[in-house]
Amino acid sequence: MTPMTEPYELPMFPLGSVLFTSMVLPLHLFEERYLQLATDVLAGEREFGVVLIERGSEVGGGDTRSSVGTVAQVLEEHHFDDGRWALGSVGTRRIRVVEWLEDAPYPRAMVVDYPEADVEASNSELRDLLGECDSQLRRALERLTRLGEVPAGLEIDLSEDPALASHQISALGPFGPADKQNLLACEGAEERLEALDELLEDAISVLDFRLS
Repeated sequence: MTPMTEPYELPMFPLGSVLFTSMVLPLHLFEERYLQLATDVLAGEREFGVVLIERGSEVGGGDTRSSVGTVAQVLEEHHFDDGRWALGSVGTRRIRVVEWLEDAPYPRAMVVDYPEADVEASNSELRDLLGECDSQLRRALERLTRLGEVPAGLEIDLSEDPALASHQISALGPFGPADKQNLLACEGAEERLEALDELLEDAISVLDFRLS
């Protein structure tokens, strides 16, 4: 898809978590404004934006929202008899919020696409860094498995594309929302993988301490 260089309006769903490209986002909608969002999204392009709530709550509004987010594409939906919606969606591309519009009837914003900085996928240094982050992620998840915090036998199948793989590692790593938001906002794969290398090293040290 060609990135949109001009601002365009997008329905927005602020959440307490970060959505990365290629990652699945299931949603159970019951709040009136988001029921309307679901109806409108499904009648149109089946896309909405997801941003992290930096302060505040997912329910009721009045929150402070991040300026970099991800477009979610609805792949499947189920409408319950009582009016609730269950949506299955996946992150497709990054966006940057240019301007928040009035929350009427639900959050909306003017956004622009925020593509990854160009990198050479064959760059050996980048490949080495991706391999190190992959190895560190597996070590971290192995420790989390021993702590009973992730299921045993969790399969990791990373993309061969460094940019996409960096998003997948960011999503799977044992990081808090603020760290994940910083990773999402990185200009490209090289910057993100360098940040991941440090974050995973720190996370492994903490997990080793907990296991001891």
